Amino acid sequence: MNERILTAPTGSCRILTDARLEDLKALAQGRRVVVVTDANVFAAQGHRLAGFDVIQVGLGESNKTLATVEGLYEAFLERELDRSSLIIGVGGGIVCDITGFAASTYMRGLRFGLVPTTLLAQVDAAIGGKNGVNFHRYKNMVGVIRQPSFVLVDPTTLATLPIREIRCGLAEVVKSAAIADRELFEWLELEGERVEALEPEALARAAAGAVAVKARIVQEDEEETGVRMLLNLGHTLGHALEQTLAPGSVTHGEAVAMGMVAAARLSVRKLGLPAEDAERIQRLLERLGLPTGVGAEQTRTALQSIRQDKKRRGTQIHWILLESIGKGRVSPLELADTEDLLLGEGE
Repeated sequence: MNERILTAPTGSCRILTDARLEDLKALAQGRRVVVVTDANVFAAQGHRLAGFDVIQVGLGESNKTLATVEGLYEAFLERELDRSSLIIGVGGGIVCDITGFAASTYMRGLRFGLVPTTLLAQVDAAIGGKNGVNFHRYKNMVGVIRQPSFVLVDPTTLATLPIREIRCGLAEVVKSAAIADRELFEWLELEGERVEALEPEALARAAAGAVAVKARIVQEDEEETGVRMLLNLGHTLGHALEQTLAPGSVTHGEAVAMGMVAAARLSVRKLGLPAEDAERIQRLLERLGLPTGVGAEQTRTALQSIRQDKKRRGTQIHWILLESIGKGRVSPLELADTEDLLLGEGE
């Protein structure tokens, strides 16, 4: 088991990589523990949670709501949890977000830990202290920033995932490399298929690189007032695509991949990113089995959603663009200018 400490204003988080679910009992340190998970994870990993009190939440993005959080409050109340209790979320990004938000707000904050069971959650969603739920059709509109006590990464939980889910996580690994780790990006160009095939050594290298990037950035800017915004590369358009395309037609990672390619093309025109670097980003994502193209009609629809994005400031939207591979920049762009540029790419 390897350990990294992420220290931020809202708490200190132990990030335990190459760990096992069975290590949870030692991390509980004798506290009253409640595990939050979903039916899919419980079916695959429930036998490894024997002895824990388990609460299951519904599956999918449609359950990432305040109503689900209210249901958890009711369950916590029934179990008479108190400030000494520990809540552990075991699952993908949705379970981790819901668990962190419920624990952070119940009785003004209970201790919680996370066991991400998807690659996306292991390299991104569970790291950094963002906890929240969707409101109406807007992603993560209601939430808090508060660090978990620990994040336990067990790579064996990935073995049961479909390849589409692995690719979803790889999109976030590419994102981390593109904004802050050129060496990781170049390694992915050479070895990405080994990661996709879940070769243990390659998977560990990819995950460790992405976690290191995110932990370093979060420690510097937990509240996302500056450098942490770089972690949103691909997410401005990506979130809009998730909200506007047919439900289930695109995963988060697929949407982020398409958003990254759009951001790279904007970077060529606005920051002088070499066109070859934009092409390298697109080629890498395509080699990893991720979509990269967005049609003009999809773009027009997504732009309406972008107008409601949390990163909007008046007539501007904060895009994350690239000066080069491994060096991102927060770039405020006028909405009208962004629309012209994106639609020009999509026609």
